[in-house]
Amino acid sequence: MERSFEGEGQQIGSLAEAQGQVDAYIQTHGGYWEPLWNLLRLVEEVGEVSREFNHLYGAKRKKSSEGEKRLQDEFGDLLFTVLATANVLNINLSLALTEVIAKYETRDKGRWTDPHPADL
Repeated sequence: MERSFEGEGQQIGSLAEAQGQVDAYIQTHGGYWEPLWNLLRLVEEVGEVSREFNHLYGAKRKKSSEGEKRLQDEFGDLLFTVLATANVLNINLSLALTEVIAKYETRDKGRWTDPHPADL
């Protein structure tokens, strides 16, 4: 199944490039926060993604005083924070993702079934 994603403009090509861009930005804007502060910010960003999910798909609708946010924007904030947290901890996210995909392909091979069977 091929997916298409919304959005136009210049895009980052790899996790290594993304980590480099985040590093360059942070270095020119005061440097990295301590690891614990990065974790707290990560939790905060996950909460913001959750809030948008709740507004879009859950029972809780936005207040009239709340501005319009896009889920894509919240995921962007979350991803930036993940990249910054990995950088401060010297974690290569390309390697981490490669290793976890290999783990899932081995450990979970045949474990999951198609959630949308064609014969329904």
